[in-house]
Amino acid sequence: MRISEIAALVGVTTRAVRHYHHLGLLPEPARLANGYRQYSVRDAVALARIRRLTELGLGLDEVRDVIADDAGHELADVLGELDADLARQEAEIRARRARLATLLARARAGRLTSEDELSPELADFFAELGAQETTSPMAAKDRELFALMETAADPEERDRLMAAVRSTAAAPGAAERVHQVYALLDALADADLADPRVDEAARALAACLPPELTAQIAATTPPADLTFLKAFLADFAPAQAEAVRRAMLLVAKTPEKDGATE
Repeated sequence: MRISEIAALVGVTTRAVRHYHHLGLLPEPARLANGYRQYSVRDAVALARIRRLTELGLGLDEVRDVIADDAGHELADVLGELDADLARQEAEIRARRARLATLLARARAGRLTSEDELSPELADFFAELGAQETTSPMAAKDRELFALMETAADPEERDRLMAAVRSTAAAPGAAERVHQVYALLDALADADLADPRVDEAARALAACLPPELTAQIAATTPPADLTFLKAFLADFAPAQAEAVRRAMLLVAKTPEKDGATE
């Protein structure tokens, strides 16, 4: 058989056959006097096996390992890993479909908003603080920041962050303190940097930050030079940005808020 014939027989392209040769998955067959490859039934069997393994979801590197292991132990290990990975994907798909069902129900009822695109955990957090009910511009920025952090952070860091803010939100009077900070920062929209309310807002904000976050800020030197913080503050009015910067400095100086004194 020529390359076009074996490819048609097994159901792959001639380009795939050449690629398998290049990777060493399929041994090169004998060549005729005219230089053309001459394939045997044994070659077709080997090519069919490569196709079956790739259709199971194995990568070509994994296929190579399986072919090299005549006893089949490698295949059992790879298939076990593949099955576990598919199980994880299946669970993720079920969770996503359940989330989509909720969103579809809200959309059909005419109650879908951009807030509904957030994870249920973050939506519940905002609900506990009443952040979705306020018209505060600073509250809107806060929601956008948390949505960005939740999307950009890796799963472990996201879970740690959400646990920290949820514990803070559950504290007595937390919602009232957060809304007070929103009001203080909103009032600085047109204020001068020398306005005494800048320090007041900074102290209130520092007092609201979760202990886990304050410890992370305190461990960063200097906190005012954080790249993300600079980009975050660029969207604030000058006095608002200064209040946030001073709050970060206060946190860096007193990481253990419980033991700090005025």
